[in-house]
Amino acid sequence: MAAPFRLVPIDASFGATVTGLSLRDLDAEGFRALYDAWLTYALLIFPGQHLDRAAQIAFARRFGPLEFDIAALSNVKSDGSLRREADNDDMMKILKGNMGWHADSTYMPVQAKGAVFTAEIVPRSGGETGFADMRAAWDALDPGQRQRIESLEARHSLHYSQSRIGHATARADGEYSGYGLHDGPVSRRPLKKIHPETGRPSLLIGRHAHDIPGMSRAESEAFLDGLVEFACQPPRVWHHHWQPGDALLWDNRCLLHRATPWDMTEPRVMWHSRIAGDPVSEAALAA
Repeated sequence: MAAPFRLVPIDASFGATVTGLSLRDLDAEGFRALYDAWLTYALLIFPGQHLDRAAQIAFARRFGPLEFDIAALSNVKSDGSLRREADNDDMMKILKGNMGWHADSTYMPVQAKGAVFTAEIVPRSGGETGFADMRAAWDALDPGQRQRIESLEARHSLHYSQSRIGHATARADGEYSGYGLHDGPVSRRPLKKIHPETGRPSLLIGRHAHDIPGMSRAESEAFLDGLVEFACQPPRVWHHHWQPGDALLWDNRCLLHRATPWDMTEPRVMWHSRIAGDPVSEAALAA
């Protein structure tokens, strides 16, 4: 049976634009077809949906329990004033940190399954969101690299990734919730990840990954940086140019993503709903 929407692949190894449906009014049959498309393409782009907060949360919940319902990623403060880049407060540090390639919640005991991300206010230029296909990256490795990576693990920490770019975060000034900046054991994850629903292998790397056991910190950083540089190249990357009302859905189990810079004297208001991972398939080796 044909899908009850139009699906056009983007110019990359993954991803598709979906039109001809309303995410608010998607029936059970349409959702099943959409879920199958999501597993195939990993990134689905829905132009002009203009979801309000309640509708975004309701749509995200159809994919499973949420790690958190909704959060603003924005340089606009709660009082409507613009956050000054020069102040470099905790939220600004997180916004800047998110400009490195990463997968969400790899630093948590359970990695996220995916996310729904929407645009309310966008700048005139810049502020794109990039995605990179770690399935295609795994496929592009030579056999020797795959064999080496099969046995490797890395630790994942938001403390590490923020401190590496000089953004040690205070956690207590009220500007950032401290999510992910917890104390306690650091999560450890294999560099090769098998998707629990499709069975496809992919690389699990990104800015939170560090300290591969058996390597010095310098060796580990050089190795992981090299993998990110190799993996995040065309045709395995796509940067979405936002319009107000756009909604994106991505599979966090096989894609990396990143924010890109914009003129922060212009407002940018985005809304993020994070879909919780399966505690069995997405659990860290040590947490």
